[in-house]
Amino acid sequence: MVRPNNNQLPENLPQLQNLIKRDPESYSDEFHIQYQHFLSLLEVFALNPSEENKSLDDTVMFVAQVAQCYPAACELFPKHLADLLRNYATVLDPAMRNCFVKALILLRNKNLVPALDILELFFQLLRCPDKNLRTFLQAHIVTDIKNMNAKHKDMKLNSSLQNFMYSMLKDANPKAAKMSVDIMIELYKKNIWNDPKSVNVIATVGCFSKVTKVLVTSLKFFLGHDEEDEEPDTESENEVDLKGALLANRVSKKTKKGQKQLQKIKKQAVKAQKKKKNAPAFNFSGIHLVHNPQGMAEGLFKQLQSTNERFEVKLMHLDVISRLIGIHELFLFGYYPYITRFLQPHQRQVTRVLQFAAQASHELVPGDIIEPILKTVANNFITERNSSDVMAIGLNATREICMRCPLAMGEDLLQDLAMYKTYKEKSVMMAARSLITLYREQLPALLHKKDRGRQTEAQAERKVRAYGEREVHDTVLGAEALLKNSKTIDIESDEDSDSNDGQWVTVTHSDGEGGGADDDNDEEEEDDDEIEDENDGDSDEGEEEEDDSNAEEDAASDEEAAKQKKEKKDLKILNQKEAAQELALTRIFTDEDFKRINAANLKKTVTNSRKRPLEQDRAEFVKLNSIEMIFKKRKHDKESRLETVQAGRQDRERFGWKDGRVNEHCSKTNSEKRKTKNFGMMRHKARSKVKKSFRDKQISLRKHLLHQKKMK
Repeated sequence: MVRPNNNQLPENLPQLQNLIKRDPESYSDEFHIQYQHFLSLLEVFALNPSEENKSLDDTVMFVAQVAQCYPAACELFPKHLADLLRNYATVLDPAMRNCFVKALILLRNKNLVPALDILELFFQLLRCPDKNLRTFLQAHIVTDIKNMNAKHKDMKLNSSLQNFMYSMLKDANPKAAKMSVDIMIELYKKNIWNDPKSVNVIATVGCFSKVTKVLVTSLKFFLGHDEEDEEPDTESENEVDLKGALLANRVSKKTKKGQKQLQKIKKQAVKAQKKKKNAPAFNFSGIHLVHNPQGMAEGLFKQLQSTNERFEVKLMHLDVISRLIGIHELFLFGYYPYITRFLQPHQRQVTRVLQFAAQASHELVPGDIIEPILKTVANNFITERNSSDVMAIGLNATREICMRCPLAMGEDLLQDLAMYKTYKEKSVMMAARSLITLYREQLPALLHKKDRGRQTEAQAERKVRAYGEREVHDTVLGAEALLKNSKTIDIESDEDSDSNDGQWVTVTHSDGEGGGADDDNDEEEEDDDEIEDENDGDSDEGEEEEDDSNAEEDAASDEEAAKQKKEKKDLKILNQKEAAQELALTRIFTDEDFKRINAANLKKTVTNSRKRPLEQDRAEFVKLNSIEMIFKKRKHDKESRLETVQAGRQDRERFGWKDGRVNEHCSKTNSEKRKTKNFGMMRHKARSKVKKSFRDKQISLRKHLLHQKKMK
């Protein structure tokens, strides 16, 4: 019996592909035959590119799979495919177009084609009206650029691609421009193209695009969130239960499959533990990397004034402009009158508009510019004709604006708003008190005397800054705490310092026994006080014999003594600050020292004042919750009301008719049984209970009387 020959070469391309990869030299002739067949099919396909050719499809994938075995023969193969896509991209059959793209990607993965040429071609293919192809190309472009910058960043390639994408953002095709900006944003989020050049391309081109989708995507980038929804955190859902797996393995039957699963779970647990210990990666906000924030803010404001986009897009403009003004401390005085027109309680999303007004406030803006906003908020929101929630939101917004620009508030307006501290609604009362607390820290002189409260040490040390003044520190704040009864500085003489060969100044620690400079000063003050008390006692004995004129001299001497005592105290504080400054310059503080300094600074903020200190660090952005924060007891929902009802029914007799029988097992009367009978059995009884009319009653009565008369 003769066996048939299973070798079907060259028709069987998968078999030939397998044999070529194993032994390229032996099957060189077969490959060249297929390559010539590909060239002939290509010429025929060029005559009618819109028609699908299955044979060309198979041949292209075959050549792409084995091209690395014959690099010299396949040198022009990528160029043929690229020319087809470049010339006939929009008219090609979708299946053929996808085949050519996949073949080029396969060649790119084998490093048989330059990355720049392929990526530029793929960016041009984003113009094709094929959503699946565009999504596929976007994923490949991002992955390819990420892999190229995995070990080290290729600055030359990145610069060339960024310049090409700069032109793609200006493309007339809106889909290509939108996909290009999506790719740039995704690469920025993956920390690949997180340089200022990419950010400024989006700022100068994307934010001023005529295409609404490109404009919105670029604005969302500077607002800190992408168009796509964030992926849910599945880490908690797929958490590895290692303890449960170990317990199950102990009590269950021992099998090879179970042991493999246990080892897999152990590896997952170790991997999850390492992932938890890794420091989280944060993206630096792109709004900080803008080269010309003033020009960008002015351009966006001009675009906002002339745009006809929907209200949500205008809100994005206002948000980005306010962030630029607040972070970079810009001057855009026309922004504040424009935003004032939206400050009405009935305005849609008015809390966000108030948020933008607060974000656009900073210390360098003159108070006269922001004061109209405060007056508008006070007139439109903080009035008793509005609800308590509207009033509370207005007060909260006023507080957030004044927190960033305290000089914008006038004395009369502040005192009027402070009177709401005793308002009947708790939400308004708490909002007014928070405003009072802010100005107790910033400008207590603007408040009424009864609202200033007891001054703290931190308030006494803080200086009221004028417009444009900056607070510059020449030492570590709170370093005086290291001088009090715990540490003394022993600054050696020049001779001793020479013997130390330039080492640090030594600092000796004491437990309070030896005292220090402060203790000596305190003792001197006590001695002085005792001497003054003795002198006062002697003078008191002589005062009885002197005239009233001597009393005036004593009063003057008391004032002079008080003045000298105050000067002495100020001198002591000055000496203490100089000692603390010298300590900071001659010594490196330890972690324990900084803990004591922080504790001392915190104590200053709460001494003789509030229970909790005011936050000193201002956030870059105003949180919407800070304006919408309303202290109010909410009404019960249905579930809580039902819980209250059920709790009230406990230990209470059942509502309804109660059986009055002494023995509950005895028989019931006919009237009691009648209540549980079926209606069909009692229908005739119900009919008899129909009320008679007055005429029927007369007839029945007459019949009854006649019957009685006959019976007699």
